[in-house]
Amino acid sequence: MKKLPRVVIVGFPNVGKSTLFNRLLGEKKALVHSLPGMTRDTVTGFCARHEKPFLLVDTGGMFGVEDEPLSGAIREKAWAAVRGAQLVLFLADGRRGLAPAEEELYASLLKLGLPLFVVVNKIDAESQEAAAGDFYRLGARRMFFVSAEHKRNLDELERAVLEAVPASPLPTGEQRPLRIAIIGRTNVGKSSLVNRLCGEERLIVSETPGTTRDSTDTLILRNGKAFCLVDTAGIRKLSHVSDMREHAGIIAARKNIPAADVLCQVFELPEFPTRQDAAIAQLAAESGKPLVLAINKWDLLRSEEDASASLRKILFRRLAFVSYAPLLFVSARSGKGTVKILDEAERVYAAGTKTVGTAKLNDFLETALRARPPLARDKSRPKLKYMTQQGILPPTFVLFAHSRARLLPAYEKWLVESLRERFGLAGTPIRVFVRES
Repeated sequence: MKKLPRVVIVGFPNVGKSTLFNRLLGEKKALVHSLPGMTRDTVTGFCARHEKPFLLVDTGGMFGVEDEPLSGAIREKAWAAVRGAQLVLFLADGRRGLAPAEEELYASLLKLGLPLFVVVNKIDAESQEAAAGDFYRLGARRMFFVSAEHKRNLDELERAVLEAVPASPLPTGEQRPLRIAIIGRTNVGKSSLVNRLCGEERLIVSETPGTTRDSTDTLILRNGKAFCLVDTAGIRKLSHVSDMREHAGIIAARKNIPAADVLCQVFELPEFPTRQDAAIAQLAAESGKPLVLAINKWDLLRSEEDASASLRKILFRRLAFVSYAPLLFVSARSGKGTVKILDEAERVYAAGTKTVGTAKLNDFLETALRARPPLARDKSRPKLKYMTQQGILPPTFVLFAHSRARLLPAYEKWLVESLRERFGLAGTPIRVFVRES
């Protein structure tokens, strides 16, 4: 993944960078909002719709937003993305006209000596191009008048981008990154964990709640295996959020849960598990995705060995419904234990995608029925005939019986745990249904 060329979109706030990013990528990945300053961290997408695959990068605004306390950090991340680019798209607002500060920014970009296109956005009709003529003052070799919102002239821009980026081999299906969504409430260290796993400060970290707004993909390689770490906005009750940009980020974070291959929920010492932790864990369990739990700031404890057993009991006593997930003790600050997140993510994903043959399932069912006859909620004894696997992520099993009786919750829990132990399904939810046959 490191060999793929990078096409980076830069410009002032609210010129339509995220809208253009989504259009070129062919999916709604970056959050778009009418308020400026929606994007803080760089957002990366793998663009493979053409014969030349490349990484498309959306950046935060290169100029301060009035109510944005992190403007300096946002600019630094944007410049870091530009310096690693093979092509830069300088985006401006054609309705607003060319600002003197934009001319200065363009001059600074030219000094880097990188291929550079000027893209004038929000030109919805040909008649508006004449009004945007002051952009010719930049003296750009390649200039495009487009409307990202209405897809005007985007085909021409796409062709030019493909001509400009170098050829790179398309990753095979086996190289598809394992998508790990890092979820949790605000300020538990999600971005810090991603930075630690990357080995560099890719994401903005701040003590200000709600620092991460847009969900940010970070591609890394470890031992030849590709991972996509998705840093999400801290999830909390929407009624407690006054900033509409953070509100949009929380909604996007919830949507990232079903889109992930594996979830990693982060907790923070000493406050855990809170009610919000429990609510997020419930979302994870209901999604059916494989799950890894990580308690951050482990370095703050003096006696780690003695504390781990007691903390494990506390967590799973309150969050028993996710007791199937492996629990890791990590420190984003020191790096201790963080790489285990990748190892466990691979392991639980393998469990979540495992298929078990019908013959083996029926051998298991025969043994289980002898050990503990089934019991339904109405206290009857349903006659279970055979068992098959219906799907994966999560592993889903169907029991066929003479009547469609609902199993007693305690018996269903015992059966699920027996399945988990027998077939190595740790780290993934399991669904069991009874059907009449």
